[in-house]
Amino acid sequence: MTQEKVLLDHGSGGKVSHSMFSDLILPLFSSPELLQQDDGAVLDIAGARLAFSTDSYVVDPVFFPGGNIGDLAVNGTVNDIAMCGAVPKFISVGLILEEGFPVEDLKIILESMARAARKAGVRIVTGDTKVVPRGKADKIFINTSGIGVVPPHVRVSGANAEPGDAVILSGTLADHGITVLSTREGLKFDSDIQTDSAPLNGMAQAILNSGCRVHVLRDPTRGGLGTTLNEIAAQSGVEILIDEASLPIRGPVRGTCELLGFDPLYIANEGKLVAFVPEEDAEKVLKIIRENEYGKEAAVIGRVSQKSPGKVFLKTFIGGTRLVDMLTGEQLPRIC
Repeated sequence: MTQEKVLLDHGSGGKVSHSMFSDLILPLFSSPELLQQDDGAVLDIAGARLAFSTDSYVVDPVFFPGGNIGDLAVNGTVNDIAMCGAVPKFISVGLILEEGFPVEDLKIILESMARAARKAGVRIVTGDTKVVPRGKADKIFINTSGIGVVPPHVRVSGANAEPGDAVILSGTLADHGITVLSTREGLKFDSDIQTDSAPLNGMAQAILNSGCRVHVLRDPTRGGLGTTLNEIAAQSGVEILIDEASLPIRGPVRGTCELLGFDPLYIANEGKLVAFVPEEDAEKVLKIIRENEYGKEAAVIGRVSQKSPGKVFLKTFIGGTRLVDMLTGEQLPRIC
């Protein structure tokens, strides 16, 4: 089975998905907006700037500590719109249900979607439902698309990172991926580990309204922080150096990664963002993030330079430096 076939079976998150996008999708659907390769497209329509994004959720299991596929889908699309610098407004919901999926489970999922939408301040305004024969889908898949309004003064993109920028991470790494993995495999831990799924639009707007210059906002979901930083380094043509000692990782999550041989840099997050801002604005932005309920453990984790454009490096605990490459394939399938 080829790598591309594995990708099409299990999702994406690294070199293979990047290759498929560049070699297969982009030549067929090329547009200025798609060429930006951001979390969503920013569109100029009748004098307004709108952000538009879509994503599909196939997580297994559909229920996990701290959330389920429903609130995950809402939060994920809210965050993709927010990372474009937009204020999310409207969401669509598409449901693909396997025949025999329990109505009570569906009700729980839909109720969690409604709560997540209210918390994020968005409205679910349209949607679709399909039921497929038993065995043709795995319980429930959800697609969400979103629209938001980009304020006139906001210009953020993965292509805007500049030498001298500080890289800020809004909280701990790998919580979501390890939560889903441990639930799926029936792993038990002494400490509670739960998803970090959360709406980040309030945090993003506070940063953008602070008067600070903000070059990049991105949420490191599939492929994790390592893949996200590689994408930004390539888009902007810069080097990114991060400090291992500065990376916030919960003890139980770090222990689980060490036990199972996973690198937390490549594990998915669903309630974290990275912000690239000029060094002189870093402390103010860090303070703003820490004042948000989802940013208590935020930290400055790195710096941007022009030394090796397109590369990401990690300064290790012992003082060495190693290359952080883009994830090949998918480290953990079906985690979002």
